[in-house]
Amino acid sequence: MKKVASGILPVIAVELKGPKPIHRQIYEAYRTAIVEGSLRPGQRIPSTRVLATELGVSRLPVLNAYGQLLAEGYFKSRVGAGTVVSSSLPDQFTARLSAARSLPRPGPRPVAHRCALLPCREISPWLLGLGAFAVGQVAYDQFPLQVWSRLVARRCRNMNGKSFHYGDKMGLKTLRETIASYLRTARSLRCEADQIMIVSGSQQALEVSARVLFDPGSRVWVEEPGYHLARAVFAMHGCHLVPVPVDEEGLDVAEGIKRYRKARAAFVTPSHQFPLGVIMSASRRFQLLEWAQNTGSWIIEDDYDSEYRYESSPITSLQGIDANARVIYIGTFSKVLFPSLRLGYVVIPPDLVDAFVAIRWAMNLGSPSFYQEVLADFIGEGHFGRHIRRMRVLYHERRCALAASVGKELGSMVEVVGSEAGMHLTVNLQNRTDDVRIAERASSQNLRIWPLSVHYLGERSCHGFILGFGSTPIEAIPRAVRKLRNLLEAK
Repeated sequence: MKKVASGILPVIAVELKGPKPIHRQIYEAYRTAIVEGSLRPGQRIPSTRVLATELGVSRLPVLNAYGQLLAEGYFKSRVGAGTVVSSSLPDQFTARLSAARSLPRPGPRPVAHRCALLPCREISPWLLGLGAFAVGQVAYDQFPLQVWSRLVARRCRNMNGKSFHYGDKMGLKTLRETIASYLRTARSLRCEADQIMIVSGSQQALEVSARVLFDPGSRVWVEEPGYHLARAVFAMHGCHLVPVPVDEEGLDVAEGIKRYRKARAAFVTPSHQFPLGVIMSASRRFQLLEWAQNTGSWIIEDDYDSEYRYESSPITSLQGIDANARVIYIGTFSKVLFPSLRLGYVVIPPDLVDAFVAIRWAMNLGSPSFYQEVLADFIGEGHFGRHIRRMRVLYHERRCALAASVGKELGSMVEVVGSEAGMHLTVNLQNRTDDVRIAERASSQNLRIWPLSVHYLGERSCHGFILGFGSTPIEAIPRAVRKLRNLLEAK
């Protein structure tokens, strides 16, 4: 008869009537797990009493096995902390441990072709960690953490049996009703709660939308330059991307029609184009909606940071002026609250709701409900509105400080674009300086500037940098801009 102890432990199997003594079986099982890397240095080992109980054996053989492992240096006992795997294994087993972690033998290892379509296999240095000008980062120290923590604690105290079940396929109804009210008021959307699906951020919203709307080979208009992660999602689904240039009025609809009139959809960021920051003009918006209606196409509107507009009030969303339900609207709380919350939403045309629900249900059964409840409280009690108003003032100050420092330090070397809204501005270099090389060098000085050229699908016609100011304090901005100037002068 064989007894097995598992759980968070490596599988420890002992044969009660086997030829080997029980203590020897336990000793060899632990020794093998350590040598092969299943147990790592510093990992805690269960007490002799717990292991004996799980295996259904006397404590004596467990004590004997532990004693031998301690004596040989595999285990280390710490007063008050129990027994752990030793951080210094016997030398004769170090080579065996390395060999156990080596690559598998050569042979066929097929993967889907879509993996080769994704544009980036290594994380670029400007995407790693925090630093001055990091794009998409917020002022974490200004978040009302005490309020949020109080709401989290209150929800924890009030959990019941329903809290542990799967939630609504579309998301928590209370949150969807709250978001619908907010969007109708602040963004002039035409929507009801039944059209809103809660997702794990805008990236998942794009994934669900692509699965619903596209077949392999579908043509999709994308902004040029544009958001690289949206392009990655579309490419992964076998879409053919049609880059459509962006000018001072936003996406050039007439040029898109010339390049491929009957595209299945267009992906746009009309309220604050990423990365150039321009705002789509009213005439272009109506041209885009007319094109979608005439060709039976869809429009995916990513409204990622529309809450922050500094020169005037936020403008009406594209979805809000769409009379034919051709727009799938995507929003996120990553920029207005914090990215690790991983909550966003999609506003779906009524006739597509069932398709979206079917696809989402097959993907992951919906988003966790706990933080949806907390967020609904946060919005419903007025904390969300107050936070946005405070951050709009703060980001306006940081944006002004950055624009002033860029003008002072960089002067004629750059042209500033897209500074009227959002949490970043873009600077175009007046020459063909290698912006990727500069961005890589800047990362070693804790500058997280994004090169502009990598956001072009075709020819990299513009070189420059995307400078986020959300997480960079005002007092740190001038010094960071001077670092950038020194890098440009030393090119």
